[in-house]
Amino acid sequence: MTQDGENDRQTAGLREHTVEKIGGTSMSRVNELMSSVLIGDLEGAELYQRVFVVSAYAGVTDMLLEHKHSGDPGVYALFNEEEEEGLWEEALDKVLEHMCKLNATIFDHDEDCEQADAFIRQRVSEVKQALQELQSLCASGHFHLDAHLGTVREMLAALGEVHSASNTALLMRRHGVEARFADLSGWGETESLPLQEFLEQKIGEFDLSRELPICTGYAKCAEGLMNTYDRGYSEITFSRLAAVTRAREAIIHKEYHLCSADPKIVGVDKAVAIGRTNYDVADQLSVLGMEAIHPGAAQALRRAKIPLRVRHSFEPHHAGTLIEANYESERPRVEIIAGRRGVYAVEFFSHDIVDRAGHAFGIQKILDKYKLRTVTRESNANSITYYLATSLKNAKRIERDLEEAFPNATVTVRRVAIVAAVGSNLDVSGLLSKCVSALAEGDINVLAVHQSMRAVDIKFVVDEKDLKAATIALHERAVEGVNGETAKAAQVA
Repeated sequence: MTQDGENDRQTAGLREHTVEKIGGTSMSRVNELMSSVLIGDLEGAELYQRVFVVSAYAGVTDMLLEHKHSGDPGVYALFNEEEEEGLWEEALDKVLEHMCKLNATIFDHDEDCEQADAFIRQRVSEVKQALQELQSLCASGHFHLDAHLGTVREMLAALGEVHSASNTALLMRRHGVEARFADLSGWGETESLPLQEFLEQKIGEFDLSRELPICTGYAKCAEGLMNTYDRGYSEITFSRLAAVTRAREAIIHKEYHLCSADPKIVGVDKAVAIGRTNYDVADQLSVLGMEAIHPGAAQALRRAKIPLRVRHSFEPHHAGTLIEANYESERPRVEIIAGRRGVYAVEFFSHDIVDRAGHAFGIQKILDKYKLRTVTRESNANSITYYLATSLKNAKRIERDLEEAFPNATVTVRRVAIVAAVGSNLDVSGLLSKCVSALAEGDINVLAVHQSMRAVDIKFVVDEKDLKAATIALHERAVEGVNGETAKAAQVA
């Protein structure tokens, strides 16, 4: 850590421990994590002063709720719809079977596997019984299931993290580490505390100097994490734990580095770890769908003045990328080229806009109904265009709602992609013209350009078919061609 970083840490009153999160894809390779993140070459006291927050193994939450991308129903969706009796129970049984199969691949010792199987079988059985009783109660007509669906969703989601966290603690104890399973799901607890109070109570049970808590990504609280953050809840738990405990550093372990561009697009030999950046950049990446951390989690860490490090789960000796609140690159440069496909440009055109106020408010009110993420927007005298990360179905619904609310307006919808040059200090002379020239030389038509005075990003709207070519062109010109020391910067943290 730099001298300035050390001073900031002392000023913020941070302690010596770290709070670290491991994502679901990495968790599915938990035995490899033992030799990289979880234990590696650490010994004795070095193993402690860490708190781990773990996600469910890859695919398990999809089975418990619904598939994140395809929307195929999981246990929750089947319980909610209940089109055919017994379907959700059958689906839950399949989840349990899958969990036990995972256990068999994780544990080398029969007694550990038997203990893991017994634990998760018991928990799943208790959850199934609770859901059956709720279903029976609501069938009487005096209680409405809709009022309890949020709790049902949280109860089912928590099973995934309970499974992975309890397994990890058991596995680490087999390797001689004093690891303890920290069940934040609140199962069997009648009281629901505010999140901060609940986390303070739970983490207060541990002596971090000689115990290693393995925490569930889901935490029960009075606010209801999933009501606000849905499937982003594990990063919220992680960030709030770091803030509550005043961690020295928050660390996210992913199966890839936070790179200067998607290695699958520009090539693994050209995409390098950023090295250092700030939370403004992290927020911009989130809007573009390249989420280093959930925006709500980033906000909690920023307010607590806790730096975030994004590391590769299986490259333990690489420093990764350090994200801080006040960092700004000394040398103006583009740090990352990020793109997002599946964006719908919803253009609202009306001659009334130029003479009347309030159109933007009325449009936003309609958009808010759909809880969408606006990637960017633009306006002129007669039109306002919103670039929305959503589905075609929602885009068409918005088009219909706007036409009904503003009968004199013309609304058009077009599917596009957005590619952006992002950095903590983009005060690069002629950067915009260089980027536009690079796209023009690649025969890529630029539909719109957005640049703000904050100098954090420049967004280019292009046809979706051109996203890959645009990413390559911008990376070659704005990162590889200008930033010859990118690889060196990636090692500075």
